[in-house]
Amino acid sequence: MQPLISIENLTYHYPDAPGPALHGVSLEVAEGEFLLLVGESGAGKSTLLRALNGLVPHFYGGRIGGQVQVAGRDPTAAGTAAMSAVVGLVFQDPEAQMVAETVEDELAFAMENAGLIQPLMRKRIEEVLDQLSIAHLRGRRLSTLSGGERQRVAIGAVLTLQPRVLVLDEPTSQLDPQAAEEVLDTLVKLNQDLGLTIVLSEHRLERVVQHVDRIAYLPPAGPTPTGPLRAGLPADVLAHIPLLPPLAAVARLLDWQPIPLSIKQARRQLAADTRFGGQEPGLRSGEQEHNLQPATLRTEAVWFAYGGREALRGVTLAVQPGEVLALMGRNGAGKTTLLKLLVGLLKPTQGRVLVAGADTRRLTLEEIVRQVGYVPQRPDVLLFSDTVREELAFTRGNHSLPPGGPAVEALLAQLDLTRYVDRDPKDLSVGERQRVALAAGLAAEPAALLLDEPTRGMDYRQKAALGRLLRTLAAAGRAIVLATHDVELVAEIADTVALMSDGQIVVHGAARSVLADSLVFASQVSKLFRNPALVTTADVQAYLSRIAV
Repeated sequence: MQPLISIENLTYHYPDAPGPALHGVSLEVAEGEFLLLVGESGAGKSTLLRALNGLVPHFYGGRIGGQVQVAGRDPTAAGTAAMSAVVGLVFQDPEAQMVAETVEDELAFAMENAGLIQPLMRKRIEEVLDQLSIAHLRGRRLSTLSGGERQRVAIGAVLTLQPRVLVLDEPTSQLDPQAAEEVLDTLVKLNQDLGLTIVLSEHRLERVVQHVDRIAYLPPAGPTPTGPLRAGLPADVLAHIPLLPPLAAVARLLDWQPIPLSIKQARRQLAADTRFGGQEPGLRSGEQEHNLQPATLRTEAVWFAYGGREALRGVTLAVQPGEVLALMGRNGAGKTTLLKLLVGLLKPTQGRVLVAGADTRRLTLEEIVRQVGYVPQRPDVLLFSDTVREELAFTRGNHSLPPGGPAVEALLAQLDLTRYVDRDPKDLSVGERQRVALAAGLAAEPAALLLDEPTRGMDYRQKAALGRLLRTLAAAGRAIVLATHDVELVAEIADTVALMSDGQIVVHGAARSVLADSLVFASQVSKLFRNPALVTTADVQAYLSRIAV
């Protein structure tokens, strides 16, 4: 039986890039398959996905070699317009491909461009609205939708052309756990009910592995051909690749076979593991305690509204030197708004925001950013220099710091950016640009650092390195606030968690206590053991070491 997608010896160079983004890649995907594409940041996953509909090379330029066939068509020869009827591509940021103002107009846009008649367009819109359970959003403005709703509308917009393949690039990277699950449930339904072939790239494997038929691991591109990918059943591939969700990492640590893909499977294996029968692990030693010091950042009964719509309602919060505070909550809860108030980009309508004891209303933005570094969700708004090195030098120059030196080199190394110092940030992947923006924020050596979804586009290795860096900065006395949906990062590095909902803080406390008590915002390890002493893989490893003595 012929595969629906066939890739043979695919090689691709972006214009002016020092090396290939893909080198000798070969892969086959069967009709109706749900395939998860994984690999380190910069391995070429997005490039491979774009090659399936012809964006590579038609939009990006560069040089391509090898063969790609999708439903019998060659995307390089056919071009993106012809391939849109076969391959629907949903980008990492759904807003990047939205052009209309309302949901219904967005669903109609691609069909209008394809010249479909009105009766057929109306029929397909109704089908998509029902299939994705978004009929209630029909007349809504796109700007009023949550992240999960926008992602489902973006999926619906490409489905109106009835493609045979749906390709998604990190569709849950900006979503809270519940919204991510809703999107993934939608994809499973499309795959099972319609037989739609789905190829999905994702870094947060803990969200996806239990839903897919196969995993294909793409090793980093290099001067020698990558060759056939390591592809197979999820448990088999996870047993051999370096990128592991926490549940699989614990399974490897405990030598469980096969590797469980879900908490349900893992709990069965845990029940049979005598090392945990009836034993109480006890709290992790060395858990950081904070002395009550003058807060680096403080909000006092802060309210804020966008055009009459309340985004924050009476928020009171303090962040001390050396504290890592995680802001969590569903999309639209007010996390980003709170960060913008802390860095002075917004001013409260009521209440006060204090930076090092000074009211931000009495400080200029320049005075605030000398003390508070801010890295937004979309790093591109911070990046405008021609090279990574110039980007950092510009930031340091604005703060009267020397452009380079050992501190800058160490920062580049810690964020795995040394090899990119002479590259244009705009030519890097999303995860790489995120790390450059983070480096620029840290280059100014601020007393406080604010991060909005800092792990977007990062693989597990880079996320672990980021976590170590943030803990080092906190140990040196910096106050760190991160707004994130990445529960696993919070479990690893946060001291405290403020859980937000509808513009208010509903829970504020020690990170492992908040995570252990939550049904939604809980780490995989916490869900498995249901014990506040076991929240991370490191906790499990430490417990095994204790009982082995």
